[in-house]
Amino acid sequence: MAPTKSLKPKRKLAPVGQTFLSVSSPRSNRKWVERKSCGIRILQVPALAKIPWLIHGFSTKPGGVSNQDSQKVLNLGFTEWDTKDNVLENRHLFQSALGASGLKLTPLKQIHSDVIHVFDTPPTETCQGDASITNRSGLLLSVQTADCVPILLVDPKKRAIAAVHAGWRGTLARIVVKAIGQMQMQFKSNPGDILAAIGPSIGGCCYEVGTEVATQFLSQFADAPQWFDEFRTGDEPNPVQWLNMMPPGHQPPPKNVLLDLRKANRAQLLGAGLPAANIFVSDLCTACRRDLLFSYRKEGPQSGRLMSVIGIRPQG
Repeated sequence: MAPTKSLKPKRKLAPVGQTFLSVSSPRSNRKWVERKSCGIRILQVPALAKIPWLIHGFSTKPGGVSNQDSQKVLNLGFTEWDTKDNVLENRHLFQSALGASGLKLTPLKQIHSDVIHVFDTPPTETCQGDASITNRSGLLLSVQTADCVPILLVDPKKRAIAAVHAGWRGTLARIVVKAIGQMQMQFKSNPGDILAAIGPSIGGCCYEVGTEVATQFLSQFADAPQWFDEFRTGDEPNPVQWLNMMPPGHQPPPKNVLLDLRKANRAQLLGAGLPAANIFVSDLCTACRRDLLFSYRKEGPQSGRLMSVIGIRPQG
């Protein structure tokens, strides 16, 4: 694998190479870094990368064998526009670039739930759910995203790991908190020891949701208004309704609001007991950085899938 290098700014776009600082510590020097191998670009967190028995990484779009808009891309999810053989080859290339060819990839059939699987051995078939945990070596836990939030967790003391997929429904259901709870129950993890990496996802700059989603978040979280650009539930009175001469019940629907899922999940991690210094958040937005990442919101059914993985190296 090529040596680690810091990512460099790109003009006019939210740069992949900007200083990827932990959101929890704006002046920290703990940058996200990029590893390159055979045209595959993988994002990592140094705090996790320095753990000798751990493998982790967040895929990006460039490289691979899939064809999208006359470019070769690393699509890691089965989609209608791509072939199964391409996806399997891309997964092979990704694992090779990561140095994880010897680990068994364990993808999930994601259903935007709070279902969490505990893997002691490789599953014989793909399980439905949105998170998995293990303390066994040789398994490469994974989640696929194209806007949703991927979260990787590791307990260095108990040698336990988790991979979490958090869309707005999973975030509303506190899936990352429940994954930490499972790590506590299954492996006796102390949240204060856990490190969390929140990977690239759609940012609060671009993720529009209806006011009904804001209402649901407010019903579950007292600090929910902090996660929206302008918190509205759609029930606010319209003081100038009489000006448009439209009767009640015929008003246009309320404007959408912008939701920051990364901020919401970071808040949940803090609430679960993780120290702020243990939480590392990528500020790359999938919708803004279509040159580097896939975004279903921007590309629709022609979008590929990113993959975020974490595993324990086999001993010996």
